[in-house]
Amino acid sequence: MAIPELKERWAGRINPVTIGATRAGGGTRGRTITVGGQMGIPYLDFDGQTPNPPVIALDVLDQAPADWPAPLAEVYRDVWSDPAAWAVRAKQLGADLINLRLVSTHPDEGDRSPAEAAATVRAVLEAVDLPLIIWGCDVPAKDQMVMPKVAEAAQGENCLLGAVTEGDYRTLAAAAQAYGHKLIALAPCDINKQKQVNILVSDTGFPLEDVVIYPTTAALGYGMEYVYSILERGRLAALAGDRLMAQPVILDVGYEAWRTKEARSGDEVAATWGKAAQRGPAWEAVTAADLLQGGADILVMRHPAAVEAVRKLTRDLVGESAMAAAG
Repeated sequence: MAIPELKERWAGRINPVTIGATRAGGGTRGRTITVGGQMGIPYLDFDGQTPNPPVIALDVLDQAPADWPAPLAEVYRDVWSDPAAWAVRAKQLGADLINLRLVSTHPDEGDRSPAEAAATVRAVLEAVDLPLIIWGCDVPAKDQMVMPKVAEAAQGENCLLGAVTEGDYRTLAAAAQAYGHKLIALAPCDINKQKQVNILVSDTGFPLEDVVIYPTTAALGYGMEYVYSILERGRLAALAGDRLMAQPVILDVGYEAWRTKEARSGDEVAATWGKAAQRGPAWEAVTAADLLQGGADILVMRHPAAVEAVRKLTRDLVGESAMAAAG
């Protein structure tokens, strides 16, 4: 009796999206990063290929953080007053991309000008040759002034800019298209809203093939099951042929993991929870591991020990040869 063919046949594919531009492409980056391209369920390569392994972006803020706990401070305190030096540290720690947050442009966090934000972006671009992800301050009125200047300052570098939302998308979409960048489309844990954001962005003339989606996320123990189900449903819809969900996924792991009480608490709870130096990185790593298997393509992370653990897991999932081919 013949064994039946059980391989799943998918009609769709995740769009491959390339971030960064080398000199040959009109930029100054040392390499580009491509995410997406999957033709099957994550890491089930007998169903479909996973041509581009997931990548890790390390956080860089444009001003010193006020509330990062001790395990993170020990890694970054000596550079976190200088975003260019911080970016160099992130590269030394093995980042694939720099995740630059322009938090100081927030009206309540310094209210720095668009020109100052653009200068910060140029400084980071000069300091490291990694591709950049650049976020505004999440205040639409301010971001509408800041992000076009930032996009112009990074012209030719093919950055990933965030984020467009259902209520605020025209300005950033226009700036990204004018200066040759990619876009992050944000819709909090809602597939229908994510589709709506993608439709609105597409209606401006911006190609969906240049979009990375951010469905938001949660940390281990704080709604992970629901977030995982959203990731899973989105990926299955894309593989089934839904072009409005066929974008790679970025997830903000470090921010979510390090604001939980389990990661932030110090050694006063070590007797029951373990030492803070191991507990926080472990919380971030396990959060990332869950999200990887849900289909995340770009993980934004913070602690180098967590990054190392996730790198090992990724090698185990996709194989050494695939990691080497990806660079």
